[in-house]
Amino acid sequence: LSIHALLIVTVALSPATATAVSKKDATREDVYPPLWDLAPENLLDFLVKDKKIIINAWNYRERLGVYKNLLNSSAKYFTDFGSQNLGNILWGLPLQHGWQFHTGILADPSGVTSCGYEGGDQLCISVRSWWSCMNYYLSVIPFLGAVEAGLFGQLQYEIEILPPEERRADFCYSVADCWSQFPKLMDEWKDYFDNSATLSPFKLDDALHLLWKAHVTSIAYALPKFQDSLRYLANPEANFGEDWANAVDFIAATHFNTDLQNTNNFQVFLPQRMLVEGDVLPSISDFSPEQNNVLVSLRALHKANQLTG
Repeated sequence: LSIHALLIVTVALSPATATAVSKKDATREDVYPPLWDLAPENLLDFLVKDKKIIINAWNYRERLGVYKNLLNSSAKYFTDFGSQNLGNILWGLPLQHGWQFHTGILADPSGVTSCGYEGGDQLCISVRSWWSCMNYYLSVIPFLGAVEAGLFGQLQYEIEILPPEERRADFCYSVADCWSQFPKLMDEWKDYFDNSATLSPFKLDDALHLLWKAHVTSIAYALPKFQDSLRYLANPEANFGEDWANAVDFIAATHFNTDLQNTNNFQVFLPQRMLVEGDVLPSISDFSPEQNNVLVSLRALHKANQLTG
């Protein structure tokens, strides 16, 4: 069963399949995350106060800006892999975050606040969203690992991340804070950026290995912390979240190339809205057959993984 499910997911991930389904052109605006052009592209575009660069990672535009700075500063390593930084393997992270924003899963799922909703603050990222919290470990922590690795050179200001209104102890907010709380995780992200700078010649597969290693570790740290946030989600969405987190291990093993085109091609297969009660696989009517099949496969893969340990 697990091999069958993995095969289906792997077929979905294959460039040939994805290209056949996706008609997106890399020159079109919709290949970039929503509001990409509005995201801060320089660290000094964030608030600078009291000799600190202050970033509100609970605002979509600012969290996107964290990614934009990572992409811009690491572009020099990917000049051999296409123009306009399209071959940068960090694209997978902001594109995934953009998909999360587009589908509404960063909004407050408890309905207690208007965070992330029309009529409220649409750019607000809710700390009650399981996806938002998981993504923090794939945005802020990689970013601070890159700061420590010197990706941005010698900074004249410290970086400070603003805390959320709740669950403050579940996150870290500066390079020193993250090192003290998550030394292994910070080390793995720093390794990725250190090695990107020193690999000579630059080997894409080696970089993908380090990137996916850090990615998997981020999820391993975050998953148990935010298990209780799944209660805010409808069962189908909670299942999908856990299935997706489980599948990352398998995707990582393939060293899937998370450049701009591959990631966009793959995301065609993901749900384009939050799953709700009444969504029954494999026949969710407003999902494509491919989207239904991928969700079924992710579910089967997760169940098989649980059975085999």
